[in-house]
Amino acid sequence: MSNSSEITKNDRAWVQLFSKYKILDHIERNGYFEITATQINEFREARLMTKFDHRINLPKLFSDNNLAILPITRGSYIISKFEAYKDFEQLDDKITRASFPEYIESIDYKNITSEAIAINCAYVSNILADFLEDEELMPTVSGRMSSDTFSFYIRNITTNSNVPVKVVNSQMEIDGGYEGIRQLALIEAKNFISDDFLIRQLYYPYRLWNSKVSKKITPVFLVYSNGIFNLYEYEFQDPENYNSLVLVKQKNYSIEAVEICLDDIVAVLDQVRYIEEPEVAFPQADSFKRIINLCELLSQGNMTRDDITLNYAFDPRQTNYYTDAGRYLGLISKHKENGQIVFSLTEEGQRIVRSKYKTRQLKFVETVLKHKVFSETLRLYLQRSEMPTKGEIVNIMKKCDLYQVEAESTFYRRASTIASWINWILDLQR
Repeated sequence: MSNSSEITKNDRAWVQLFSKYKILDHIERNGYFEITATQINEFREARLMTKFDHRINLPKLFSDNNLAILPITRGSYIISKFEAYKDFEQLDDKITRASFPEYIESIDYKNITSEAIAINCAYVSNILADFLEDEELMPTVSGRMSSDTFSFYIRNITTNSNVPVKVVNSQMEIDGGYEGIRQLALIEAKNFISDDFLIRQLYYPYRLWNSKVSKKITPVFLVYSNGIFNLYEYEFQDPENYNSLVLVKQKNYSIEAVEICLDDIVAVLDQVRYIEEPEVAFPQADSFKRIINLCELLSQGNMTRDDITLNYAFDPRQTNYYTDAGRYLGLISKHKENGQIVFSLTEEGQRIVRSKYKTRQLKFVETVLKHKVFSETLRLYLQRSEMPTKGEIVNIMKKCDLYQVEAESTFYRRASTIASWINWILDLQR
């Protein structure tokens, strides 16, 4: 196991369960292990112990042994070497502009704080109708429901063979169901960014409704972050094969104007005032989109380290890296409550997150370029029209008195974050 600071409560409880029930031995002999919620509850609440929406959320014992867990009844689960997840594919960065009805007052599209609001916003602004090419969509099914009974095949990662699984009245949830003349679209929505998703979230609703209606079932994944609606339409090519999911199309939408040009970025660069380097670990968090997304999540309320790690697509190390990056930029604060480390959004972070799209992006750019090392790297990029080499970035870093960056290897690792953030800034141009 990794050091104790990287072990979650779920990790500890699953270690105890694996030991008590000799789960790895059972899987080695039989190919799978079935476990009940009652057994899991002996060590920690089953609801918290079985919700792994992304590979990175899996307990270390699972990830180390290529294991995944799926519900098979209302109170039992199956653990095996399943290929349970699918990576997101980003096909196009183009953003389609959508319009929001002026008469709608009960949705603030500039302040979307939940998946439910994101879906409703996508519906009333005709994003769903455009994406699904169906003007007759009407909201029909949503919420928690029973899966009924069905069987399917799922790929075993180790043997590359298909394993039969039977599901009997497992509980599942549909975030939004919209029916048109030719199809029933079943939507899974998230308001945070991830690299992959649990296929079950689309497959169990698909199997239930595929047996209930005669028209086409269209599984859709919606990811809302930073003012952008990212929609993915999928198809199960073989209804009885869990892994037959293929991406049909992908589009991105925004209700607000997203036009940012190089002149806007250069204006920030020319006007920014440098600040002293803070006494916070220099960032090691390459995805600036995820820093923004973390700020959005914290705008809804304070969170502990475990809250972030267990509920969103972070592992413990990433939680540390991304919260530290937010602290470095003055967007996130860290304090202790009841013996636990708690993260919250600073006043500056709150102001930026609540801004309109263009203002928000340029304010985030400003928080980065206040640090001389980033400004100097961007200036060198603009002079040459290409990213400086890592060695050149390291030379800039060494002149900027960075906090506790001393080893040559550390300089080079952190240089990749600088390059990634500069690329994010330049990619804002539309």
